[in-house]
Amino acid sequence: MASRIPPLLDTYLHLPPETSLVLLSGVLGSTTNWLVLRYLYSLLSNLAVSVPADALDVARNNGISVVLISFLRDYTFWKDGAGKLGVDLDLLTRKGNFVFVDGLTGLFHASLSHVPEKSLGRKVLCVPTLQHLRKELEDAITVAQRSAPDQKIVLIADQLDLLLAASGDGISSEALRETLLDIREKVHSSIVTVSADVPLISPRTTPLEKEHAVFAALLAHDAHLVVSSRMLDTGTARDVSGVLRVTPGGGNHDIDYVVEEQELLYFVAGDGAVRVFGRGQ
Repeated sequence: MASRIPPLLDTYLHLPPETSLVLLSGVLGSTTNWLVLRYLYSLLSNLAVSVPADALDVARNNGISVVLISFLRDYTFWKDGAGKLGVDLDLLTRKGNFVFVDGLTGLFHASLSHVPEKSLGRKVLCVPTLQHLRKELEDAITVAQRSAPDQKIVLIADQLDLLLAASGDGISSEALRETLLDIREKVHSSIVTVSADVPLISPRTTPLEKEHAVFAALLAHDAHLVVSSRMLDTGTARDVSGVLRVTPGGGNHDIDYVVEEQELLYFVAGDGAVRVFGRGQ
């Protein structure tokens, strides 16, 4: 069984404060996938207990549900990764505690035969427009609310910045941020991942680079917590996958929550196990 929550990250990988935004940024070769999986574990592991099919109504939870929209990874990726941590996303979908919005397959498969069918706990984004994004996310939130109207819903948007490229010039960074703000008002808290590779952040020569850089900066300004993942400055190492930098975001002053700034190293093993440690340890 893979490592679940590394002790040094236990302070951060829990239910975010109400109305807050957590921003996770990564680069090619040092992505945030493992962080998102551990947020899923932290939020949903207590709910992923097998029950008889006729007892699902009793097993519904009044605590936390997650709506995950992913633009670079399909449901199978998240299901397999969460399964290694002991979280059964199929079971949670049936309980109504997990709703997946596929932002990859419907946008980039030309043949409709490749697009998965929608179900109660699975949505598909088929058009790269803000109106369609809003509708699918609002529908997903409604599905999650049916299991228990007073529960806390966490939105996780994986690589939301990809929508800027997928839409051509149809979506601006400001408009995407405004849509996210509207959706955030309907959930307890939000976690968003974006790419922070140098070509997308600097030198900002193309319209897409400029829009992407502005979007990342806007989210960092709105976030109460920013966790950045990058490669080692000195190159690769056998026992180090990358560097994590934890900082308070621009919105931290609006939240009664203190973020301790620190920089850590991490290693992701082949089986998905993760070790997080300080420099020199």
